Amino acid sequence: MSSLKVDSNLCRKLLYFVNFKVEKEMVNKTYDIHIIGGGIIGLCSAIALQERGVKVLLIEAEEVGKGASYGNAGHIATEQVFPIADASVLNQIPAMLLNPEGPLRIDWKYIPRLLPWAFRLLLNMCPGPFEKTHKALLEMNAHSLSAWQDFAKKWDLNQWVKVEGSLLVAEKKQSYQELISHGNRLNEMGVQNTLVEQEELLACEPALNNNQLGALFFPDTGHITNLDGVTEQLVNEFRQLGGDVLEQCRVINAVSGLEGVQLTTTQGSMLADKVLVSTGAYSKALVKQLTGISVPLDTERGYHLMLPQEKDVFKVPVSSIDRRFIMTPMEGGLRLAGTVEYAGLEAPPNMNRAGMLLKNAQGMLNHSLNSENSTKWMGFRPSTSDSLPVIDRYDRVFLNFGHQHLGLTQAVTSAEIITALYFNEEPPVSRSPYKIERFQ
Repeated sequence: MSSLKVDSNLCRKLLYFVNFKVEKEMVNKTYDIHIIGGGIIGLCSAIALQERGVKVLLIEAEEVGKGASYGNAGHIATEQVFPIADASVLNQIPAMLLNPEGPLRIDWKYIPRLLPWAFRLLLNMCPGPFEKTHKALLEMNAHSLSAWQDFAKKWDLNQWVKVEGSLLVAEKKQSYQELISHGNRLNEMGVQNTLVEQEELLACEPALNNNQLGALFFPDTGHITNLDGVTEQLVNEFRQLGGDVLEQCRVINAVSGLEGVQLTTTQGSMLADKVLVSTGAYSKALVKQLTGISVPLDTERGYHLMLPQEKDVFKVPVSSIDRRFIMTPMEGGLRLAGTVEYAGLEAPPNMNRAGMLLKNAQGMLNHSLNSENSTKWMGFRPSTSDSLPVIDRYDRVFLNFGHQHLGLTQAVTSAEIITALYFNEEPPVSRSPYKIERFQ
């Protein structure tokens, strides 16, 4: 019997040639819109437009779904209807910053660059702007769960998209009283929740320690048990519809002109008829090039610790009002996620921030957590100074970025708004709070 020896170097060269040829064809192919950014925001927009007959090229600097969309908490957090900054917590910030294991950290070297954004954030805590943002988030989130349910059904995602509610727990007497007040306030504005007292809470989630005094249960929330699975399924469906994906292609420069938008990328130049910018925390420079508007956008760096040995610990996501993080049950184990760090896009990850999540979780559970083979991650949450995304059209340029902690939650609704803008239709929610002109 003859044997065939395979030259690995030759295989790599052939694979490179095939990929280069495919990528070159994409660069030269005609599309109706080039979507820059392959996170959950860009991906949902891409499949929504492609389904309507729009020819879409999805361009991703690295791999689709491997940025913040890969490492988020997996929580469809429709109950989070207040801005990221609240004047009522200002007096708690010094204690948070002084605590090395606290939920908030600011890199002192980054403070000069952060100050302009932080000053505008403070201005948006004033009653008028705060209420405006709150109402916009309330409307957007009220639509987001049903949008996700319809989307999951359409694209065969139901095995991973669970709508079983979530818990917000308290372990201090004072915070328990604050929890009750918070629940009453939310119920008054239509965000349904139920107070769960300690005995019932421990019966529902027996892994919790008896230091947890009670919780709010939010029935109209959900979670995703496999973010990679959702991404892969959506990419496959998008391609079957005729959409193309170009990975490892970073857009360096973009200029909008009479004939289209000229893109300079790491894989060459291309002329786009229309573009959608959905590059999350990296959107600011591109948006300035294309619109001339400098959006007050910064990043709240978030961390997670994945515990693959801790499967089936909880039925639903559990977050803590005291410790300010969340534990989400996933197919791959228990994901501990949270904390806020201001250090910009260039500073290396501080993985101690991920490691300290284990200590927080251990203090809430009645068994010793198994951290064997655990993995740490850091990603960039894109946050505007008014806590609202930019979802808009600016001539040939569509914009869909800046969703802070709610990118996963609002991804489908944001895609619906973009589709409505593309076809000059009425969007499912008012788009006026999300216009870029508010920053002019």
